[in-house]
Amino acid sequence: MESTSDYRSSSIEIPLNPHDPFREVLALARPQTVAPVPLRATAPWSARFLPFPHIKLGVVVEGECWLCVDGLEPLLLSTGDFYLLGNPPPYAIGSSIETVRDSKEPLHEETSVSGPGVPRGAVTYTCSVDFEFQDADVSTLFSSLPPAMLVKAGNADGDLLWNIATLLVREIERQQPGRSLVLEHLSQILLVHMLRSHAGSSQEPLGWLASVADDGIGAALRAIHAEPSHRWTLEELATVAMMSRSAFAANFRKRVGRPPLDYVIEWRMQLARAALRTDDSLTAIATSIGYKSESAFSTAFRRVVGVSPREFRVSLHASQRGRISGNSVPAGPSEFYKMESRDD
Repeated sequence: MESTSDYRSSSIEIPLNPHDPFREVLALARPQTVAPVPLRATAPWSARFLPFPHIKLGVVVEGECWLCVDGLEPLLLSTGDFYLLGNPPPYAIGSSIETVRDSKEPLHEETSVSGPGVPRGAVTYTCSVDFEFQDADVSTLFSSLPPAMLVKAGNADGDLLWNIATLLVREIERQQPGRSLVLEHLSQILLVHMLRSHAGSSQEPLGWLASVADDGIGAALRAIHAEPSHRWTLEELATVAMMSRSAFAANFRKRVGRPPLDYVIEWRMQLARAALRTDDSLTAIATSIGYKSESAFSTAFRRVVGVSPREFRVSLHASQRGRISGNSVPAGPSEFYKMESRDD
């Protein structure tokens, strides 16, 4: 039976919806796509990265390497494998676990010997893109991402990802007109497909990503994003999801990771943070996200964010002045890039 709800993904007609949670969450984070120099190395080699609020999305174009993220088991990446790191702790990649763990001094016994009939060390070629975020608060985005996500070449989504990555690698390697625009859009397409793959296979709470993984819960999430000023009740959202109230509450918490009405409030506060960057009055902002008065909005904002809307706006302006004066310019992950390779 086809639902008559405007928010259900089972509808035959699928209009371009400006309230798509994917679009909105990424837009609020204000990502900037950065394509580091492609990494081509001969074993033994390693590359180390310091933590920085960003998403790194990469593919192994040739060869294999180890990805080691602090606190996680090492992952072996082979040709055609894709990885995504969401706001990761310190991490490194290299030709072996040993060289990654001791990146300042690759082990000599792994060094290939050059000479007649002796092959050189194994070559690895990886390409990646970084999504850096201009908004200091990207908790809504990162809370839905695992520290490390892997899509293997043989995965059902692998062929599609590889087709997109082929175009991405071609653009990274060539300096052609429109390169930055093509890279930006291809990177975003690849990111969306990686997140879809994660949402379709993960058994963990997904936050806003559940909007693409589940028709019922996703319908409720899309409704919240489409009408944040509506005074949603549990009954209304359960109706949108075509579930009983109790089943909806339990399933929403399991899939999203928090109760439905808590999610409504948190999403409103994310919108409020973005609106406080503008010159809109506090009364106008309060009305746009469903509060009847400025005082009710301020109380809710302080409870979630920890400061009042006025204090938050003042801190934003101070931060912007600091960036303009050059006193507070954050360094991107590419600035912390450290490459070590040895050919003997």
